[in-house]
Amino acid sequence: MQALVTYKQTNYKIDFSKPLDISLSLRGDDKNPVAWYLNAPKIEPVQDGNWIGKVGRGGSVNFNNIYFNPHGHTTHTECVGHITPEYHGLNESLKTFFFSAKLISVEPVRSGGDEVLTKDQLKCHFREGEAQAIIIRTLPNSIAKRSKHYSHTNWPYLEEEAAVYLRECGVEHLLIDLPSIDREEDGGKLLAHKAFWNYPKHTRFGATITELVYVPSRIEDGFYFLNLQPASFENDAAPSKPVLYKPEKI
Repeated sequence: MQALVTYKQTNYKIDFSKPLDISLSLRGDDKNPVAWYLNAPKIEPVQDGNWIGKVGRGGSVNFNNIYFNPHGHTTHTECVGHITPEYHGLNESLKTFFFSAKLISVEPVRSGGDEVLTKDQLKCHFREGEAQAIIIRTLPNSIAKRSKHYSHTNWPYLEEEAAVYLRECGVEHLLIDLPSIDREEDGGKLLAHKAFWNYPKHTRFGATITELVYVPSRIEDGFYFLNLQPASFENDAAPSKPVLYKPEKI
């Protein structure tokens, strides 16, 4: 199936039979990625007396309970409700699901013992109004990201000025292949989150942050269209499945 999309007075053809999935699947074992000091998620059959929800163990159907945290176990999309005292849910924040997007690859630089993504780095790859969404793939890129245990690793993060830059460029949806755009341990400052959402003075309630994506190295940097589909959880965040489509200019 193909579709014609117009963006900024340019027509593009999109082949929906060629999706590029940049989400992580959720597993019920130690091969699942983990952050924020959590244990691995669990996927296990329901048991009720002598009945078990697993065909391989005599049940009539497979019927599993799943125990996980969207922030720490899988690709997830979050809204500003992640950092507000009052409730703001993702379902009320994200109303449309198809966006222009640019994928960039950036190698963090050393700063004060940390690895950071800077405003100057982003300026080399992205300019104002270029796309509604940005996907940041950190380098080096390894398949090990699909099962990495991030707790106590002090992963790379966005400097506050970098998040401000993306906001000022008009980016509405920020995607990254790390557990957070902020430092693992920052004393609760959450500077990049607050800067991107412009919280609390002029909060961008419709903007989202998607973390723990995985972009295979075979997917080239450049312009795409993004289908961002979170599960319908009444929560500040939900597991999501971002999918890219490479357009053809016509």
